[in-house]
Amino acid sequence: AAMAGASEAIQAGAPLELGSNLRACVPCRLLKSFDQFVEEGCENCPFLNMQGDEERVLQATTTSFNGVVSLVKPTDSWVAKWTQLNKFVPGCYAMACSTDLPDDILALLENSGITWHKR
Repeated sequence: AAMAGASEAIQAGAPLELGSNLRACVPCRLLKSFDQFVEEGCENCPFLNMQGDEERVLQATTTSFNGVVSLVKPTDSWVAKWTQLNKFVPGCYAMACSTDLPDDILALLENSGITWHKR
């Protein structure tokens, strides 16, 4: 994802790989490959500091998720609202992700004012 001009919003790139290398960011359910999370981090969760940190990517993402939905205009999409993804950047998302997060990641979420629930 590149920084866009004033008229464009930030968006996540589509996953470059499918299968066992596809991972979901646990807090927001954004889907990318492991390498994409290491290279770019998560556009929705920059406070997780995944960019360049393979260990953090393994802690904050999972390969255990169900379903996939792609959102082009999350703010205008009834699907995004129904799946509670309407406040996130355009991209591909897991429909459900029920993985537990380590305590340090939960503390980061809390310190960022984010209430997280398994979905």
